[in-house]
Amino acid sequence: MKTRALPALALICAIGLAATACSDPTAGDSGDSGTDGKQTAVNPTARLDGVKLTMWTAQNTVNAPKQVVEAFEKATGAKVETQAIPDLYEQNVPTKLASGDRPDLMFWQPSISTLPFVQPQQNLLTLDSEPWVSKLGSTERSLGVIGGKRYAAIVTSPSMLGVYYNKDVFKKAGLTEKDFPKSYDELLALGNTVKDRTDAAAFYEAGGDKWPLQWQMQVQLTDLDQQWWAGLNENKEKWTDPVVVAAIKKYKEKLLDAGLAQKNYRTGTFTGQADALWDGEAGMVLNVTSFQTQLQAKHSTAEIDRRIGWFPIANSSATGMYSPDQTNGVVAFRTGDEKRQNAARQFLAFWLGPDYADYIKTMKIPSVQPSVPTPDGLPQTSKDQVAALPKAIGVFQAKAIVAPDTHLYLADMLYGKKSPQQVAQAIQDQFAQVAKAQGAPGFQP
Repeated sequence: MKTRALPALALICAIGLAATACSDPTAGDSGDSGTDGKQTAVNPTARLDGVKLTMWTAQNTVNAPKQVVEAFEKATGAKVETQAIPDLYEQNVPTKLASGDRPDLMFWQPSISTLPFVQPQQNLLTLDSEPWVSKLGSTERSLGVIGGKRYAAIVTSPSMLGVYYNKDVFKKAGLTEKDFPKSYDELLALGNTVKDRTDAAAFYEAGGDKWPLQWQMQVQLTDLDQQWWAGLNENKEKWTDPVVVAAIKKYKEKLLDAGLAQKNYRTGTFTGQADALWDGEAGMVLNVTSFQTQLQAKHSTAEIDRRIGWFPIANSSATGMYSPDQTNGVVAFRTGDEKRQNAARQFLAFWLGPDYADYIKTMKIPSVQPSVPTPDGLPQTSKDQVAALPKAIGVFQAKAIVAPDTHLYLADMLYGKKSPQQVAQAIQDQFAQVAKAQGAPGFQP
């Protein structure tokens, strides 16, 4: 699943179309009553004959909960109807909620930049006391929490950001694992080696699809500490910080202008990335796990293991980055029907309890629970990502209260419409505008 920003939500908040979805993300739980404040424990397999639940999904993930839905219905007698919300999912969900429509359950990105758009304090059940919370891995346990309270169950691992590389290209360049970089500067040096010693482009950049452009910048921001991000969220730090501008400038001058990307980097596509890396036309691709999903859809595990490798990278270390997406989190709504609310909690307890091993085996995905082994048969690239996750650093979607459209402004830079300083300013302007619309402290007049 690709990670994209939410430009439509900024518009919704700005014009007040979905005012109930744009209030203060740090506000108190005015709706936090005994309904879920002191919840009774649920039995994951208790009978629920006659109970019907609805679950919203995006169009491209409508089949993601299929296995657990069928297993839950068989075990409990309940019915779970999945409803696909038209694209753009992140835009249409808040609009539907503002109209008064709501499901019992819903996929939603469990990050601090996206979770607030469904106003969890008023709309969602709190899930802090659920038995599966303590079973989550450390990174997964950090997701789905706003204001110290849990509003999302984490059912899949966040995407991992790192470098996919073509093993044959590296071999031609005389590169082995000992040459893997331990910093972004070393990554660029590695790119120059690929460029000088092979016919392949060092990197494939997808300026046509735009959204993958954010990653080269993101990797360079990993030395910014939590205090900096906290300051950004309180309007004390800015995206125009020299560190951010320098990251944008380095991407432009040391990678793009230096000829480390393929010739058509302004029009390159996400699917083109996969084809170019597979065919050895590019040596490396910096992207998230959705890139691997694309490879797995076309090639067997054995084929991928022979041709493609992966390594983690951060600005000054060989550390991966994690990126939350819409399929990672499932939220349960306050519907006013306590029986259905408890049934929704039971569904989550079943999903992350007795069914979880079967679910991840069917989906062929890594486990979010250290006590439940990741299924066999995954490519080595996936195993390497699982190993890197516990120490991974969050992308800015997991740190900033607003995820600005950095990719769009970086695309403007690629097309010669913005300088690095202007890119940073555009990011800051949008960030502040949406934070103000959300009612975030520090951004009010």
